[in-house]
Amino acid sequence: MEAKLAHVSALPQKDKTPAYVSLLTDTLARTDPATVKQEVHQILEVVLQDSVVTGRTVLQELGRNLSAKAIPDAEIRKEIVQDTLRVVQPRLVSYEEQVNALRLILADILETEEDWSEAAKALTGISLDAGGRTDEEKLRVYVRIVRLYLEEEDSVQAESYYNRAASLAHTTSDKELTLQFKLCQARIHDYSRRFLEAASRYHELSYVADIEEEERKHMLSAAVTCAVLAPAGPNRSRQLASLCRDERTTELQTYNILTKMFLGRILRSEEIKEFEGTLKQHQLAKISLSSSDRVASTDDDFNDPTISKRTGPSTVLDRAVMEHNLLASSKIYDNISFRGLGALLDLAPAAAETMARKMIEQQRLKGTIDQVEKLIWFDDTSDEDNAQGKAGGLGDVEQETEDTGAPYTKQWDKQIRITAANVESIVQHLTEKGLVNFATS
Repeated sequence: MEAKLAHVSALPQKDKTPAYVSLLTDTLARTDPATVKQEVHQILEVVLQDSVVTGRTVLQELGRNLSAKAIPDAEIRKEIVQDTLRVVQPRLVSYEEQVNALRLILADILETEEDWSEAAKALTGISLDAGGRTDEEKLRVYVRIVRLYLEEEDSVQAESYYNRAASLAHTTSDKELTLQFKLCQARIHDYSRRFLEAASRYHELSYVADIEEEERKHMLSAAVTCAVLAPAGPNRSRQLASLCRDERTTELQTYNILTKMFLGRILRSEEIKEFEGTLKQHQLAKISLSSSDRVASTDDDFNDPTISKRTGPSTVLDRAVMEHNLLASSKIYDNISFRGLGALLDLAPAAAETMARKMIEQQRLKGTIDQVEKLIWFDDTSDEDNAQGKAGGLGDVEQETEDTGAPYTKQWDKQIRITAANVESIVQHLTEKGLVNFATS
């Protein structure tokens, strides 16, 4: 090889470029892997000391041959690319475009080997400002980097490049690229525990006909999982309703817990355990206790052996289930004591109060807290009990109630009014049917 390189170096400048290209092509056609790698290295060492024009041409030819898999062995191709990048590094400014092409080849090889992290690193080294790349080409690279980091479950790095992609998402009309970006968006929300947004994106993608049926089913399942893990409240209820109306969810393993949450039923431990088996690692992440949860351990009732010693949820799933059961209990009870709620949620009474207070503050639960009596009063906002004022065919009747300032009295008076109105309505209905006759004097 030394003799051949010496011969080419002695040629006139106009003949050097085609001679080096021919020599490189012949070398890549060799069958001995060890020889090919060594001789390519020798050629590049000499060529890169020659003119920049010759170096660019030879590197382009090397990239073209490697893309065409002139060397069948992927491991040898990978080693040649890695060695070439090391040789070119000191002269990177002169060969940016050629280096970018080699990095794309390296990323392809590494992705095939499922070395997601190294493939992403190969792409992050690309100078996207070189070669006059369009915004769409930049977006394509960013989306691919995000996807690779998500495969590695490195959500921090993935979100960093997702933010760059988001600023360019409007520049493309490529439907496939747009779908890839939206899927990355859904997965980023999922990994960042923004489960409500993730559920909405997954559900939207599950309707796209261009996606394979099996993939759409997988996205629908992911939508249900994220909806279950989302913070309890009106927004999640709307998402659950949307999923329950989707007939395809009946075929999913998670359909049972979906319907129970939608109907506001309290979840039991065996149901939670079954659902937990379907979750991914990041959806089982531990969460730290808040300062308010830690204060629960100082409550007077905490030393009572009959109550739970848990001062807050320990995982994302744990928190979602507790918040759901709290919301479900508001539809069952008019009020509940801190102790009773703690027993229901398997929490210390003070921790149960903290959870209820946070949900009320965030307007995800309607109610009031009486800390003197250690009671939580739930506000009934449904129209089911608005029979008062409409019973007996009187229509809407405006009723004035005296503000006594006592919550017990208000609740008691309300129950009396509801009961009396319902009794009057029943009696009138029976009278109209002739089933009841009242004696007249």
